[in-house]
Amino acid sequence: MPSLLHTLFKRSLPLIAIGLLAGCAIAKPRTDDPYEKFNRDVYSFNDSVDKAVIRPVAVGYRKVTNPTVRRAFSDFYTNIRLPITVANDLLQARPLQAAQSGGRFIVNLTLGIGGFFDPASQLGMPLDETDFGITLARWGLPEGPYLVLPFIGPTTARDVWRLPVDSYFFDPLSYYTRNHDFEYHQEYLPQVFYLVTLRSRGIDAESFLESAYDPYAFMRDAYRQQRLYQLYDGNPPTDVIEQMQGLKDKNFDPDELLDEQHKWENKQQQQPAQTTQPVKN
Repeated sequence: MPSLLHTLFKRSLPLIAIGLLAGCAIAKPRTDDPYEKFNRDVYSFNDSVDKAVIRPVAVGYRKVTNPTVRRAFSDFYTNIRLPITVANDLLQARPLQAAQSGGRFIVNLTLGIGGFFDPASQLGMPLDETDFGITLARWGLPEGPYLVLPFIGPTTARDVWRLPVDSYFFDPLSYYTRNHDFEYHQEYLPQVFYLVTLRSRGIDAESFLESAYDPYAFMRDAYRQQRLYQLYDGNPPTDVIEQMQGLKDKNFDPDELLDEQHKWENKQQQQPAQTTQPVKN
């Protein structure tokens, strides 16, 4: 029965898209965080798991590789996941963007030797990534509350749908996993290694998170901003940015927030300096 439902949904999805796109309007973002207590608890849990397991693996990966090798694997995973973008561009009624992403995928897959190199960028073919969460936003579906999920991280009630939809229908890595069954489950290795490469990229940005007065709020706002710029192709309207930042909320005082950040920074500077081992490239 599940396979039948998946087949029916897969066949009806383009029809649903056409109907909704007829009145396509970008949904406005929401700045509230009604599940903040739950989200903070999950954030702490994810952070503990990251420090105990995921980050050490990513650090080990960086120690046994050099920037050139890491860039090659990063380019490979970026390219192999481009069918997700192509499919969602079509669902968003953006055939030109779909053709550009499809062309980039083919160029890197062939001239880039399987995607381990990126000649498409040198040929002036920009990278444009999108997903089913952005597709739903372009259909006009509201963002819904901000969520932090175990082992997944930040998302929203709308964006969370990109996980099952993109994974099942459009992601070549997921397709490979579903259609292979090795004795020791080696079929999961490509996806595991993809997660390691993602975490490895984030190590260079850890200093920004460590310097934040409230890391949870920093991650929440950074996620929302990244999704907002992705939704508006890098150029969101000013009023939408102000709404996301809470500047239109009468209970929000940005000066108070900056004052708290400065107090926290001064307190950190007064503490004895701790020696840390930087992660080598």
